[in-house]
Amino acid sequence: MSKITPFLWFDNQAEEAMNFYISLFNNSKIVSVSRYGEGAPVPAGTVMSATFELDGQTIMALNAGPQFKFNEAISFYVDCVDQAEVDKFWNALTANGGEEGMCGWLKDKFGLSWQIVPRALGQMLGDPDPDKSRRAMEAMLKMKKIDVPTLQKAYNG
Repeated sequence: MSKITPFLWFDNQAEEAMNFYISLFNNSKIVSVSRYGEGAPVPAGTVMSATFELDGQTIMALNAGPQFKFNEAISFYVDCVDQAEVDKFWNALTANGGEEGMCGWLKDKFGLSWQIVPRALGQMLGDPDPDKSRRAMEAMLKMKKIDVPTLQKAYNG
């Protein structure tokens, strides 16, 4: 495990979230799970904490009650190689109660924020030609899910 690991606090959905996330990303797996025993404030056998990997990134999760909720101050950034990857992650993460946000941001059904971003966006926004990068930025600011062909058209003028 790396020295710094994201740690997610869930009310009672840690196991469902872990299984959902590992189903989406290649190179993902459950590392360990500990469960509450008899006499705990939740049913025995409920996941207490879990460690899992998403595309090699270690993440820990805890079921600890409703006291804390996720917000946009923390998000997972997904570097997508192309529009197909953007579509895959966007569609899966917004399904079943997820919420679309602006500029490639979304909240999944657990309330966790994600940024689903195609590599092409960074290349366009970083172009030394200020007109090209401005056009790409203006197009992106109107989008929810990032659409690479629309960005490319704006970028090209």
